[in-house]
Parts: sequence; C-alpha cells; structure tokens
Amino acid sequence: MYGNEKILGRAIKRCNVPREELFITSKVYTPDRGYERTKFAIEDSLKNLQLDYIDLMLIHEPYREGTEMYKALEEAVEEGKIKSIGISNYNKNEYLDLLEHCNVVPAVNQVEAHVFYSRKELQKVLEAHGTVMEAWSPLAAGKNNIFTNKVLVEIGKKYNKTSAQIALKYLLSRNMVIIPKSSNLDRLRQNIDLFDFELNKEDIEKIGTLEKGESLFGWYD
Repeated sequence: MYGNEKILGRAIKRCNVPREELFITSKVYTPDRGYERTKFAIEDSLKNLQLDYIDLMLIHEPYREGTEMYKALEEAVEEGKIKSIGISNYNKNEYLDLLEHCNVVPAVNQVEAHVFYSRKELQKVLEAHGTVMEAWSPLAAGKNNIFTNKVLVEIGKKYNKTSAQIALKYLLSRNMVIIPKSSNLDRLRQNIDLFDFELNKEDIEKIGTLEKGESLFGWYD
C-alpha cells in the first residue's frame, strides 16, 4: 500500500540482521478486496519482500469483503506464509462483527491513537477478546502542537525527556503497541529511548486532560 515492499526487501537482504530478529508487517488494501485477490496479494508481498514468511499481515480497513479477505489470511497462517494476522481501523462494532465470522482472533487492531484520542473504550473491548491495540500516528502527525504542548513539556523536564517521548510513553504505559515514524536519526533514537523511566499516576492523569475524544484524521470510533 505504501509502495515500499521492494526497497524494504532489498534492505533486509543487505542489513545482515538475522531474520528472526526482525518483525515485518504488511497490509492488504483496496485492490486486494476479495478472497482470491487477497491470496494473490500475500504471494506478491512475499515476493516483493524476498521473504519466506511475514510476521504480521493486516487488513487495512473494514471492507465489505473483509470476512473473506480474513479467511485468506487465516489460510496463509496455516500454510506458514504469515505468522500473525490482524486488522486496522476497525471500530468496536466492526471488530465484534468480525469475531463472529473468524476462527483466529486478530492479534492486533492498528488504529489512530495518541494523547488527544486515546481510544480507551475500544482498547477495553479489544483486550477482553485477546487483541492488542496498535497505535498508528502515536505522535498525532505533529497536530495540536504536540511537540510544544505545555503538559507534555512540563512532565518531560522531570524525566529529562522530550514531549514526544512523554506522549509515546503514555501509550506504552497503557499496554499499547506504538509505531512512530521518522526519517531523522536522532528522533529515531529518541523514539526507542523510552524504557529508563516510568510515568506516575499524577503524570498519567495530567496527560489524560489532553483527551479530545475525536479523530484528528477523519476516522471514527
């Protein structure tokens, strides 16, 4: 979907990191709608990535054909082509409906989540059924002045961390998987440097006041 599978496949070949130490995720999306087209898309992704298996394959959003697409993913797990399967941008009702028609509970639901839209109700439902919430755009794509937000900056000073690190740590403290994106090496390092401190209850409550309860990107709960 993002046009980067082939270049990623070449990078994996060149990086000399053992395959088992990498976790590779890809998606099936609009052109792959339907059972047969999803089967083809899986093979195409494996070829592009130059891999024998993909660690996690997601359905990008709740398509009308989502159930049959999910069946194709389940079969790929049985065939060893995919290790785990999941979904993306499913709200509570769409997720619960999928559970009625699938054999494998989605490993993750990748959704918009950040300090301004923390999706607590959805996460509670997901966890009750064994699905982990994964946050895309955990830094809100820089919206709402997140990098200069007074609450995040103030808490960051206490731990010698940036506002971005505090925003990411907040999601981690809620048992959420995060996938921050950056092409800046220093910020890549900062995004990983989150495990030498813990937010206390007071910090978490302060960050909770930033909640807006609505999407910044047009998705819905």
